[in-house]
Amino acid sequence: MIARQFLITGIVMAVIAMILSILFRIQLAYPEKSFPLMETLLGRFAPGGRLDTNFYLSLVTIHGTIMVFFVLTAGLSGTFSNLLIPYQLGARDMASPFMNMLSYWLFFVASVIMMASFFVEKGPAGPGWTIYPPLSALPKAMPGSGMGMTLWLISMTLFVASQLMGGINYVSTILNMRTKGMDLWKMPLTIWAFFLTAILGILAFPVLVAGVVLLIFDRSFGTSFYLSDIVIQGQVMPMEGGSPILFQHLFWFLGHPEVYIVIMPALGISSEVIATNSRKPIFGYHAMVYSLIGITVLSFIVWGHHMFVTGMNPFLGGVFMITTLIIAVPSAVKTFNYLATLWRGNIQFTPAMLFAIGLVSFFISGGITGIFLGNAALDINLHDTYFVVAHFHLVMGSAAIFGMLAGVYHWFPKMFGRMMDEKLGYLHFWLTFIGAYLVFFPMHFMGLDGVPRRYYSFTEIESLKQWVSVNTFITWAAIFAALAQVAFLFNFFYSMFFGKKAPQNPWNSTTLEWTTPVEHIHGNWPGEIPTVYRWPYDYSKPGHDEDFIPQTVPFSQTLSSNLPHDFEDHASHDNHEWVNTQKSNEEVK
Repeated sequence: MIARQFLITGIVMAVIAMILSILFRIQLAYPEKSFPLMETLLGRFAPGGRLDTNFYLSLVTIHGTIMVFFVLTAGLSGTFSNLLIPYQLGARDMASPFMNMLSYWLFFVASVIMMASFFVEKGPAGPGWTIYPPLSALPKAMPGSGMGMTLWLISMTLFVASQLMGGINYVSTILNMRTKGMDLWKMPLTIWAFFLTAILGILAFPVLVAGVVLLIFDRSFGTSFYLSDIVIQGQVMPMEGGSPILFQHLFWFLGHPEVYIVIMPALGISSEVIATNSRKPIFGYHAMVYSLIGITVLSFIVWGHHMFVTGMNPFLGGVFMITTLIIAVPSAVKTFNYLATLWRGNIQFTPAMLFAIGLVSFFISGGITGIFLGNAALDINLHDTYFVVAHFHLVMGSAAIFGMLAGVYHWFPKMFGRMMDEKLGYLHFWLTFIGAYLVFFPMHFMGLDGVPRRYYSFTEIESLKQWVSVNTFITWAAIFAALAQVAFLFNFFYSMFFGKKAPQNPWNSTTLEWTTPVEHIHGNWPGEIPTVYRWPYDYSKPGHDEDFIPQTVPFSQTLSSNLPHDFEDHASHDNHEWVNTQKSNEEVK
């Protein structure tokens, strides 16, 4: 139930964020035109049918905030951690169901407050989703620094509380509530990903709250943690001694682990979907787990690459550059393992599989540009240009959205007991995949030419006028991609009520959640929780008559297909079974 709440709230927030992006894209495509409809819809925020300059910044800010936190953090982790952790580990429920419910309702209240900021007099927060001071620290700095900014800070504090409750719950459930036989090395990669994501969140989010609390002090109580030498309209302000760079350190110490909090659950979901639909064991299970652990550890020591242009000591910049390039290694391990899993597999192209493969595509094309940006010398030219926008929209935006959609198509039968329509799924995939590339690929070239991000209009600057036509193209591509989501929304809500009834195990999958009854019951399994005997990826095992062996089937029932290395990880408690199996094998012979 809580997974559904997170998912549907996430979908609603995603649609809102998408509409906001279309509004500011129209401004970028037609900077000189006025659209009377804009004024009808937005009133004082679009006087004469043209977006107000300050409201433009607010749109960019809220779009980023919703997508990064409310959709890709809460919508993705909240949905699939709640759905799959009890199901795939064989637990009756979460460790603390009450805290679980509270985590959703805090997220819901945070969403409502974030949206409410559109209805205050001067509009929502406008300093960008990264809320750098002094714009965010001085209520008088711009319209978007007033009440809207305060609501942003309140909303995000509640949001972090929600994430911490969720995270503590996920970690304690995974560590304490696994069913008999389910050791850590028999957990599906989805669960490893949710586990490490939750740890990242628990360690990183409090730092953001610390930064936000100091920001509230600066705004409301006259302190100067982030402020120094400020002049407003010719008046010298009394603040001195603060440093806006301090805020950047506190923000990015969360901000960089955050992008891995966004992408790791999507990578976990893809591992599961790709293995299931390739009808092959995932390639390099242990390497996949260690690469997730490597990403988790390294993600805490790379935050400085967002700050190469802040006057950082070049030696420190060099250290951050090395750690940034090293974190590409575990990510590449995951990519190669996906490709190796697909290689010569008996691939079933379900909509979920297409989205998982789409994730791999975006992860590669978006990840490569990260190597450019991680290089301090190159980043000086590329920082704050459209190149950065292109990079992170591909590698964490599109990739994580595609991972989330793969999960929705794959586990929809588990959540709602019905199947989604396949043809609409294919349509949704191809239109979205093509649309996303058409939107973000041209941005690389704009960035290489030095087009800055977050600008309201490029007509003032002679050298940038040539990019207006590209902006127009990107806007139409974005509108095309947005309309493609109608296919998904219809499919999702229609199938929920009128879809084909789902069988118990529609994808012939090996993991525990498909051993539960289709209709939801309290406690997940009627009677005893099944015992687990094997790892979650026994697909197409030579010698077995079916192309999958569920985790609940003991080795004594699969004598024809047992292999010596099936027993390496858990020598102690399975040793007797291996010996018995050998004896009965002899008898069979």
